[in-house]
This record gives sequence, C-alpha cells and structure tokens, in this order.
Amino acid sequence: MSEIIPVQSTAIQLSSLPPLPEIMLPAVNQFIAALGIPREVLASDEDIEYAWIGLPRELRSISTINLRGELIARMCIAVSVGLFDSAINYAWNASILQLREKVKNFGLPIVAQILQKDFEEKHLLDLQDSHLLELCLKLNLATEDGYFFLDQCRDTRNNFSAAHPTIGQLNDRQFTAFLNTCVNYALAESSSPRGVDIAAFISAVKSSRFAEGQCLLWQERLNATHDAQRGLLFGTIHGIYCDPSTLEPARLNIIDLYTYYKEKLTSAIRSNLINRHSEYLAKGDIQRHAISQQFFEKIGLLNLLNESEKHTLISKAITQLWNVHQGWNNFHNEPPFAERLAELSRQGSLPVSIQEEFVEKVVGCYIGNESGSSRKAEPFYEEMIREFSPKEIQHMVEIQQKKSSLVAHRIVSNSICRKRFQQALKLIDASSVPDAVRVSYENFLVQKRSS
Repeated sequence: MSEIIPVQSTAIQLSSLPPLPEIMLPAVNQFIAALGIPREVLASDEDIEYAWIGLPRELRSISTINLRGELIARMCIAVSVGLFDSAINYAWNASILQLREKVKNFGLPIVAQILQKDFEEKHLLDLQDSHLLELCLKLNLATEDGYFFLDQCRDTRNNFSAAHPTIGQLNDRQFTAFLNTCVNYALAESSSPRGVDIAAFISAVKSSRFAEGQCLLWQERLNATHDAQRGLLFGTIHGIYCDPSTLEPARLNIIDLYTYYKEKLTSAIRSNLINRHSEYLAKGDIQRHAISQQFFEKIGLLNLLNESEKHTLISKAITQLWNVHQGWNNFHNEPPFAERLAELSRQGSLPVSIQEEFVEKVVGCYIGNESGSSRKAEPFYEEMIREFSPKEIQHMVEIQQKKSSLVAHRIVSNSICRKRFQQALKLIDASSVPDAVRVSYENFLVQKRSS
C-alpha cells in the first residue's frame, strides 16, 4: 500500500466541465513527438474526449462539495492529457481518504470495542487498503456489493495505476467504470453512521432507571448507527432482560427502548430475537424462556412466537381471569386480569386452538352472575367482544347451545345474564355474523326483545 498524503482541500465546483481546449490534444501530441516516444504511452485522442465527456455525469453524483477537492481536480487534469493511470490513482486515494473519515466518524474507541483490541488513528492510517475495506464491511460502512466492487477497483489500481509499475493501460470506458464505482460506494455519500459505545450503553441500561431525557438520548444514538450494530445491541439487551438476576429497572429500560423501536425492527433483528428465544427452550433453560415470553408480551410482539407458545400464554391468562372471576370479591379483583387478556388479544389473531375458550370466558365474565358484573373490567370485555373475528362470533352465538357450559346455564336461567348476553351480541357488527349462525343470532335478539 502506498502512502496517501492528505492534501489541503479547497472545495471546487466540478458539477460541469468546460470543453477541452482546441489546442490541448494537439499540444499533447506535439509534446510526445518532441520527446520522441510512442504516442501510445498516453490514451488516444478519442479515449480522452469520451472520458472527458463522461466526467460531469460522475462528478454530479458527488453531492458534497468538500469531496470534490484537489485530488478530484488533479484527476480531471490527468484525464485531459490522457494519463488515465494517474487519474485512477487520484480517484482511489480520494476514496480511501473518505472511507477513513467514515471509520473516524463511526468512533475509533467503538471500533476498538468491536475489534477487541487497541485501535487509534495511527492504526487506521497504517491499515492496508484491503484491510480498510474489510473493516468498513465489518462496521457496515460498506455494503457487500460495495466491498466487492471496491475490492475490484483496488486490484485495478494496484496493477494499472501510476502507484505501481503497470501491466497495461485502461481505455476510457474502463476508466469511467472505475470512477463510477469509487463515486457510488465511497464518494457519493458523505454521511456515515456513528457507532454506539457498547460498554456505556450496557452500563446505562443496567445501572438504574433511565432519567428524564436519558432514554431519548440513547434512542438518538441508536438511530445514528447502522442496522448491524443495532441488531447486535438489541440482541444483547434481550439477553440481559432474560437473565433471572437482572433487576426490574433494567428490564423497564429495555422495554422502553424496544417499544420505541418496535415498528422499526428489521427482519434480521426479529429473526435473531426468535432464534434466541427458541434457543432457551432448546437448551432446557425454562426460566429464561419464560422471561423471554414475558418480554415478547411486554413489547407487543407476541405475533412473532409460534402458535403453540401463543396458545399457552393466552390460555394461562384466560385461566387466571376465570379463576378470579369465580373467586371471592371478583368484581374488585377482575380488572387487572381483564386488562392483561385484552393486551394479549391486541397482538394479532389468536390461535384457532384457543379461540373457543377465549370467547366463552370473555363473554362469561362480561355477563357476570346473579349478583351482577365487574363494572371496572367491563370496558376491557367490550373491547375484546367488538374485535371478535367471524369465527369467534360464531363461537359466541353457539355458547347458549352448550348444555354443559356454566356460561350457557347463566344465560338460560338468569334474566340479568340473558340481558347482558344480548348487550354483548349488540356490540358486534351484524355484517360480521357468519351465515351458519345468523338465524340463531337474529332469533335470539328478537326473542329477547319480545319477552
């Protein structure tokens, strides 16, 4: 790797270029002739003209004026006289300087954390170009496509530029393709993600409950980094949440961060969460697996779990609610259990295997018993009933026909419960009632109004 000496950059406007002076190419040819060397040592007149015509299109893609500095100006001058080997060297050096700047912006201390070794500016300057490209790929400062094409440019620069003895010459199309790659994957975008200090982040999450504004600060820092590091950090704090020794303030901090990002989580992050969750079960770590289930519930992403796990979670919530409903002082005790079941029901459609039990118990709690019903829990029951799917509505209408059902017994034998059941039927949209139970639905309403 040859040393790149940063030039003092004075930004210049290169969005358009003047035509080549009429005397330029004849002067070049006269100079070559005067030296007595073959004309072929430089690009042909035609190649120079076409390369020059193509330059403005590529330069316009360099949106930041500061990146159109002296190295790019030298590149243009080299093109104008047919020194394509020098031109690609200038373009490459400008690209390398910009990639180094992206690494510095990411944060050298954070790079050291990721690499798990000392990494200061002197280490960055000492990196060979190939290792710099690998580092940019690791930090997600370069995409896989960008790494692939820039690595090809590195090979071209090493073999066809003025930086080393060349093995051949490039024509105008090859030069333009080289410049296009440098622009697209190094020079076109001046902004770069900033890394998150991993140690500081974990320390802040675990130490105590976020202070006012602290959560917002970490959200902004997570926003400023890239998907790969966000994925790493989100996977790490999921593991912290599931650790039985983690204190509640840390868990609340983690829920705050995940709740903010819930709609922004990439498919890769979601997949990683599911894999981590499943791995706890595979290893027989029941405690962490149970805490992880709670995690998915808290952040509202139960829909990521498989049907059997959702069935188990919802079934437990239904059982807890029904036990409280049948217990002493149920009117006072029901609301928090009804609220939790309502929260679970909001997180996507319920597994088919639990729908019938869910409907019967929600309707049973809503209609109450001969003593009445829980007023404070009523809004949660009404919310769930209004959201019943057509199949759940069918289960609801069919409850009254179940001879062994306690809920059916209340509807048949208790006038208060019958009226409450009618109110429950009125909560659903009549257009959602399946044809299979529409007659029973309408007959029940008519019968009750006439009685």
